[in-house]
Amino acid sequence: MTDWINARDVPLSQGTFHFDDYVDYLIEFLELLGPDTHVVAVCQPCVPLLVATAAMSKQENPATPTSITLMGGPIDTAISPTEVNDYASGKDYEWFQSNVISTVPDSYKGAGQLVYPGFVQLSGFMSMNIDAHVQKHFRFFSDLIRGDGDNAEAHRQFYNEYLAVMDLPAHFYLDTIKRVFLDRNLAKGNLYYRDTLIDLADIKKTAILTVEGELDDITGKGQTSAALKLCKNVKASRKEHYEQQGVGHYGIFNGRRYREFIAPKIKAFQLKTEKQVKRSKN
Repeated sequence: MTDWINARDVPLSQGTFHFDDYVDYLIEFLELLGPDTHVVAVCQPCVPLLVATAAMSKQENPATPTSITLMGGPIDTAISPTEVNDYASGKDYEWFQSNVISTVPDSYKGAGQLVYPGFVQLSGFMSMNIDAHVQKHFRFFSDLIRGDGDNAEAHRQFYNEYLAVMDLPAHFYLDTIKRVFLDRNLAKGNLYYRDTLIDLADIKKTAILTVEGELDDITGKGQTSAALKLCKNVKASRKEHYEQQGVGHYGIFNGRRYREFIAPKIKAFQLKTEKQVKRSKN
C-alpha cells in the first residue's frame, strides 16, 4: 500500500509534483514489486493507473500488472455527471489557479510550496452534502442520548477518516482538474504522458475489474465502468463490472458492505485472473 506525504511538509528544494510524476511512481512501484502484481485504485488514482498500465503494456514491460481494480474512479466524467463534476467543469483552469491554490506558510517544512489546501478540499465536500452531514450529527447525538455506543462509535470512526485531509501539490491537482475533468483527455483518447500519446488499446493482457456504488454522488454511475469499453483489446473474459447496491462513494471502499461483498469480489477476481494466466502459459 502506498501513501502520500502531506505536501506542506515537503521542502521546496524537492521540486514540484505533477500528474506525470504520479504515473512515474506507479511504474516504479510496479517494477519494484515485479511480475504477477494486482493493483487496486480507489477514486482519483484510477486514471493514472490506467495510463501507467497502457504505457507499460506498450513497452511489454514484464512488471505490467496482472490485474487492475478501479473503484469509483473518474474515467469519463461526461457520464452521469455529479455535483462534483459540475463544480469542476463549470469553471475554467484559471479560476482554479486563482481561487483554490495557496502558498505554504513559513511555519511548515514545505514553506513556499504551492498547494491545494486540505481545509479547502474539506469545506468543498462538506458544502456539497451539508444537509446529510447535519442529519448524521443529529443521529450521532441521539445515539449518545439513547446510550447506543456502537452506532456512536461508528460515526466517530467515519468522521475521523472523512476529516483526515492533507494538502495536495498544486501542480498535480491542477493537472488532474484539466486532464480528467475539463478536457477528459483519457476518455477522448488524447492524453499524453511524458510527450507520448496514451492508447488504452495497448492494454491487452491485464485483467480489469471496475467497482461502482449505486448511490455514489461523487463519481457517477458509468464513469468507472467506461474503462472496460475504452480498453477494447482486453478479452471479455478478463473484464468484469460490479455495482454495490445501497452504498455511496465512501461505501465502495469502507464499511460493512465493502468487507462483506466488495473485498471478496476483488479477491475472487484476482484469483480467477491468476488461473487464467496459468492456463494461458500451459
